[in-house]
Amino acid sequence: MNEKIAIQGTQGSFHYQAAEAYFGKDIDVIECRNFDIVVKKLLNGEAQWGVMAIENSIAGAILPNYALIDRNNLHITGEYYMNIQHHLMALGNQTLADITEVRSHYMALLQCKDFFEQYPHIRLVEATNTAQAAKEIHEQQLKGVAAIASTSASELYHLPILAESIQTIKRNATRFVVLSTTDSHLPKEEIDKATLKFQVYDKSGSLATVLNVLRDHDINMTKIQSLPVIETPWKYAFFVDVGFEHYAQFEQAMQLLEIMTEELKVLGKFISDKR
Repeated sequence: MNEKIAIQGTQGSFHYQAAEAYFGKDIDVIECRNFDIVVKKLLNGEAQWGVMAIENSIAGAILPNYALIDRNNLHITGEYYMNIQHHLMALGNQTLADITEVRSHYMALLQCKDFFEQYPHIRLVEATNTAQAAKEIHEQQLKGVAAIASTSASELYHLPILAESIQTIKRNATRFVVLSTTDSHLPKEEIDKATLKFQVYDKSGSLATVLNVLRDHDINMTKIQSLPVIETPWKYAFFVDVGFEHYAQFEQAMQLLEIMTEELKVLGKFISDKR
């Protein structure tokens, strides 16, 4: 694959693993410190695609990322659901008894905190991201230091796994979206999911009217999330994911919502990840 993919984090991060799973192993990634830089790489043409986490089954929606996609007029062209597994890894020929320090992203440390209650001698240290912690151990050949990271990081940085799936909540899924500056241009008959943003008029029943339109066209609302409209205090925009069997029904519903909402924007039309 010749096109570049912007990801938040380092090779071996969960964003990298999601990009590999979606696009295939032969990918060329641009590592970005944060999501703002991912967007910048897309807008200036350095990357043709971006991969961005949008929600987690434990932590919920990543609200700033919805705002980033909307504000920069990016298009969601696909999605990928990943079951997040946190593994403990270190340089070879070591056991857990040899480890005195564990490094990872603060969220990974938090999600694995219960595991370390049985190892009071281990100090937990926050790192920029999970893969960066693994990379530093490999590059600096740090003995006695372990990282919490993905299987991808273990393979890339040659760190054997000391303990698998150490997160407290075993079913921990993250939804990633694939971003582009242009629409997906997928065949209409293949599209079965969309992300919308709308604002309703300030009168009783406005939101219910929108939801009724979706229901009447057999469109399933799989998620709804409100965000404040910064320029207008106490006004909210709604970000909604919808699924449908027939694209014609979606088109008809959008024609009605154009009239019934104060503002309507389709952030993306794509093929759902049915896993």
